[in-house]
Amino acid sequence: MRKKNDNILKSLTIAPISFWILFFVAIPLLYIVFISFMQRGDDGSIVYIPTISNYTRMANSLYVKVFWDSILVASITTLFTLGFGYPFAYFATKIKKYKFIIMMLIMAPFLTNSLIRTYGWIVILSTGGMLNHVLLKIGIVKEPLKMLYTYGAVMIGMIYTMLPFMVLPLYNSIDKMDKAYIEAAKDLGASKWKTFRTVTIPLTMPGIVAGCILVFIPSVGLFFIPDLMGGSNVMLIGNLIKNQFLEANDWPFGAALSIVMIFVSLILILVYVKIIGKKLDAEVF
Repeated sequence: MRKKNDNILKSLTIAPISFWILFFVAIPLLYIVFISFMQRGDDGSIVYIPTISNYTRMANSLYVKVFWDSILVASITTLFTLGFGYPFAYFATKIKKYKFIIMMLIMAPFLTNSLIRTYGWIVILSTGGMLNHVLLKIGIVKEPLKMLYTYGAVMIGMIYTMLPFMVLPLYNSIDKMDKAYIEAAKDLGASKWKTFRTVTIPLTMPGIVAGCILVFIPSVGLFFIPDLMGGSNVMLIGNLIKNQFLEANDWPFGAALSIVMIFVSLILILVYVKIIGKKLDAEVF
């Protein structure tokens, strides 16, 4: 009887989550898969006649370039956030006295809307913005630099927006690391760099992998940063999908692009995790 009550309690606990996943994730995703094999009508409606033309259409060199640019931007964003985030998280764990302040600094960006922060960067990077004003004032440049509406501006916006998603799992992983391994490495005569490379990094690899996944997946599909900071000069897969749904009214093609984007992202993540796992096993054994 008690076991039956426990099972009922577990079912009641899982039910809300299962309902949420089913109706707000699974069903919409299945609908997107379904309409990706349909056709677009002349008036922008969905014509329920099966076709694979939405997928074959992506072989066009224009769409291949958009996919490649999106993967490249997401990869660079992930590498830079890891490069900036790991040292910050590492040294943050060493300053126990100011742990609360450091955690507030990490969480502060989440307290404001990402669109507002993006507009802040537009003000800074624009031709008449703060950065150009300072550069002109101190004589480094003679005329305003064109920094906005470039891939460089998009990269700045992406790195700034995604940095907290990298820092949080890294901080958690480094903070919970067993310090006894580091002490053992020091006792055996390992230098600080060798200890960091052979002990600290492998032990914090779960945080690195989690951070990279949390940054890479959203970076592939983000569209508002390229839209605002890249303008018409930057087209990524997120912008292309948004344009198909909201401007071109080509929902089947937009759905097909979404499915391929999800599929490519999952493949790259699985490859990344597999490579990291092999490296970790090699270093441990």
